[in-house]
Amino acid sequence: MADNLPSEFDVVVIGTGLPESIVAAACARSGQSVLHVDSKNYYGGNWASFSFSGLLSWIKENQQKTDVSDEWDDWRKLILENEEAISLSKKDKTIQHVEDFCFGDQDSAEGVEEAGALPKLPVFGAAGAEGLAQESEKAHSAVESTEPESPEPEKATGPKPASAREGSDAEIASENASSHSAALGESAGELEQTEAVPPEASAQEPKKITYSQIVREGRRFNIDLVSKLLYSRGLLIDLLIKSNVSRYAEFKNVTQILAFREGKVEQVPCSRADVFNSRQLAMVEKRMLMKFLTFCLDYEQHPDEYQDYENGTFAEFLRTRKLTPSLQHFILHSIAMVSETNCSTLEGLQATKKFLQCLGRYGNTPFLFPLYGQGEIPQCFCRLCAVFGGIYCLRHPVQCLVVDKESGRCKAIVDHFGQRISAKYFIVEDSYLSESVCTNVCYRQISRAVLITDQSVLNTGSEQQVSILTVPPVDLGNPAVCVVELCSSTMTCMKGTYLVHLTRPSTKTAREDLEPVVQKLFNLNTEKETKNEELEKPRVLWAVYFNMRDSSGIDRNSYDRLPSNVYVCSGPDSALGNDCAVKQAETIFREMFPTEEFCPPAPNPEDIIYDEDEIAPEESGFSNSPETKPEASTEEMSSGGSTAVEKADNEE
Repeated sequence: MADNLPSEFDVVVIGTGLPESIVAAACARSGQSVLHVDSKNYYGGNWASFSFSGLLSWIKENQQKTDVSDEWDDWRKLILENEEAISLSKKDKTIQHVEDFCFGDQDSAEGVEEAGALPKLPVFGAAGAEGLAQESEKAHSAVESTEPESPEPEKATGPKPASAREGSDAEIASENASSHSAALGESAGELEQTEAVPPEASAQEPKKITYSQIVREGRRFNIDLVSKLLYSRGLLIDLLIKSNVSRYAEFKNVTQILAFREGKVEQVPCSRADVFNSRQLAMVEKRMLMKFLTFCLDYEQHPDEYQDYENGTFAEFLRTRKLTPSLQHFILHSIAMVSETNCSTLEGLQATKKFLQCLGRYGNTPFLFPLYGQGEIPQCFCRLCAVFGGIYCLRHPVQCLVVDKESGRCKAIVDHFGQRISAKYFIVEDSYLSESVCTNVCYRQISRAVLITDQSVLNTGSEQQVSILTVPPVDLGNPAVCVVELCSSTMTCMKGTYLVHLTRPSTKTAREDLEPVVQKLFNLNTEKETKNEELEKPRVLWAVYFNMRDSSGIDRNSYDRLPSNVYVCSGPDSALGNDCAVKQAETIFREMFPTEEFCPPAPNPEDIIYDEDEIAPEESGFSNSPETKPEASTEEMSSGGSTAVEKADNEE
């Protein structure tokens, strides 16, 4: 039971978001004993992914915002005279202004049950039981399978985070050469050959999708709270490869970079082949664009070409390069993806170079998306931590941090069972800190919208496109809106629908910030009210808007009375990539363990050398001499005999 946890660890991590999960994995991999807890009943915090019914429950929870009472009021008795307690927050205040809308007949869904839904399980206090419950609930989200699950590793009393479906789904993915997934270790040429139709593509489904269908097929949705993509040469991809965590996940290429210009959605040519095959650009424009992109790849070698404009904006610099307005728009909003008014020339050149350097590694665009959603990535690192002995407890609130008055260091936590657990270091996600600690902290907000639509924003020959679109602001000075559109082969939505994520830094409520863009791109009317001019637009079937706290980039000194051995991890930021989370995790790890390597590769099972007492004699009538026959390693067992991504890209 969780109330019988060991009383001492090297590291206690509170919260299962991406930065915390990376730190936990790095600590466990370096031999530290790790306790990883979360008061929620799911992994990922604000980085999580939900089925449709799970998201509806999350919406209801955040709209009601019920007060959480202390389950155990006598925890203060455990605080000694020479100690003081820093209470932790029991209420998540990171989500605000949640509004959801159904544009179909919602009454028709009454009494409709989600296909494959499991009965609710009792709340467990045992470490790891929560992970199994949550992951088994998620197991049928994309592919129905009767394959038995592999046993959990004995030491890993934590989640089977890269999802319990890994054994069955990875098998199905390997059987279907059409799986659209991009294994990190494969070459760009190999990836291009993998694109085909997903397993369920043969089934002809009706074009008109009803709300009752969405509810019934709700387990086919994996809806991210935060919308991110992985740069193919970004810090997170490098870390996934280096640590071998890439074997726990599968990825798909983003196939289209789009632009919104003069009321139309257009495809942006970004690779050399795209530029010369483009019908949108005249031959002169193609040469202009290639010349400028070539300059950006090694702009540091030509300072004389940009140093006169270093104090100006990137948009002003582009005007001096004799580029046509359409090329300036493509470069500014779809390649560099920077602000027209707030981005300096150097920042713009750096962003353009980063985009270009990521081209071609795994496909024709710089981006990858994890199958089953962004919420898989924190779980992959949780799994690595569990394989190396980390203990996981969901639904496990922490009452307070116990601080020694003399040294000012944190000594222990007190959990909701009243158990006091000591540790050397403590990692806390920002949302768990109480208002008294965060009095001087100034938070930003992110505006988010998630839409379920019936067709793509840009109809091409293929239905299975993953697209990113940047919509520039109407008023200069406001941030642009990043739109990521996912198809059913990403395992995030049902066949015949698209999942659309909209993100921008907040200035108002999410609906006020994002609805004007939604109205430009989509048809929000019900089928009966649709006008002729709206028929060409994709129809929104369901939508949710919400504001999420952005706690990134906050100086440690802004937190009041924070002990020196307590480290704060932020929630998601508004950037498209994950560099902020990876940098933060590595910085925290190096401050705690400066002599240890950060997330070294996990050993392959065949490379493990076993002690003599682990070597069992082979049971054979032909030989009396003992031979080495090692048992399966914990990592091999945890992978269910099938790994999604085997190669580690060592050549890179």
